[in-house]
Amino acid sequence: MKNKRPVNLAIHTMALPITAYASILHRICAVIIWFYSVALIPVIYYASRTQQQFDEVKSYFNDVFFIQFLVWGGLTALAYYCLASVKHFIQEFGYFEELSGGIAISRVTIGLALVLSIIAGGWVWLV
Repeated sequence: MKNKRPVNLAIHTMALPITAYASILHRICAVIIWFYSVALIPVIYYASRTQQQFDEVKSYFNDVFFIQFLVWGGLTALAYYCLASVKHFIQEFGYFEELSGGIAISRVTIGLALVLSIIAGGWVWLV
């Protein structure tokens, strides 16, 4: 019997379901959070030493767009990671495990993360 299945799958031609994108994004956000944690610990240490150093760090966070963008990105990653973790907990309890339920809860998770990302952007740049 001849095997007619493809030997090398072209991954880039396959359409993944939204549940796969939600899972991949959850893992990416975890890596981003780890990098932010490593970078943030020295900043917190430096800022906590004296009032002058705290004011210096605060001025960077208030005045430098790139740092504000990094803070917004970190908050967005953290928000999505937390929401996706709650999604996984809900699914571990046996809810939304079928494909249609998984698609629905993934859409809700991504939608809420977008809303929280907009709120975080407003907080970083407007407050």
